[in-house]
Amino acid sequence: MPEMPEVQGLTTFLADRVVGRTITRTSVGAIAALKTYDPPNTALHGAEITAAARRGKFVVLSAGDDLHLVFHLAKAGWLRWYEMLPTTLIKPGKSPIALRVAFDDDSGFDLTEAGTKKSLAVYVVRDPEQVPGIERLGPDPLDPDFTREAFGDVLTGRRMQIKGLLRDQGVIAGIGNAYSDEILHAAKMSPYAIADKLTADEVDRLYAAMHSTLTDAVAQASGKPPADLKDAKRRGMQVHARRGEACPVCGDTVRSVFFADRSMEYCPTCQTGGKILADRRLSRLLK
Repeated sequence: MPEMPEVQGLTTFLADRVVGRTITRTSVGAIAALKTYDPPNTALHGAEITAAARRGKFVVLSAGDDLHLVFHLAKAGWLRWYEMLPTTLIKPGKSPIALRVAFDDDSGFDLTEAGTKKSLAVYVVRDPEQVPGIERLGPDPLDPDFTREAFGDVLTGRRMQIKGLLRDQGVIAGIGNAYSDEILHAAKMSPYAIADKLTADEVDRLYAAMHSTLTDAVAQASGKPPADLKDAKRRGMQVHARRGEACPVCGDTVRSVFFADRSMEYCPTCQTGGKILADRRLSRLLK
């Protein structure tokens, strides 16, 4: 799933390519992906893009103050950019293309989604806050106003595992499964640690790890075209999706815990005092 660094990379790329360009047409390939009907997607035709911004994992392309194309790539979605957009017709339901957007210089992009479980979402709205997922977003982790003190306030009173808290978009916007693994590894913290039981030193360490991990990932994504962002993300991972490999910090074997629709990776030596975490569906922790 694209997370904040990759979405920021896409947003920066689009800002360079489409701000000042006019949308000439939009073609919907997956009706279920279009979550709004007023304004219609055809309202974008003839609209000049004035800004590109990221909100959590959402990309917002604005045409003035009262017309916005918003999309969320979900788990298996991606953006494919073309300097010269193909002229082939999109057959709804027969293609992985959910939406095609064409610009007045013949460039454009496709929003695509692989697999059978479709959750990519596209919105055409007058105000980005009309998108339910944006309305519910917590603070951005790299916002200068999201200080160590603000982070500590977010943790206070939350009796939930820190892995789940980092992934909760209503608590902190933009972090998903991959970067929560990376942040917790950098912080040398168990994914099962309870948020409101962390000591002040642990909160310090976790905040620093979150900030450095995401800052580095955003820097790695910056300036890369969409086609290169996925590989850049994979290369930057220390533990996520590296089950069975050696931890780059201590050399222990990276382990996984499997859930119904995802897995998480961690280093026992770095994060859990050498203990091997069991599948949470079966037991809390192997002693």
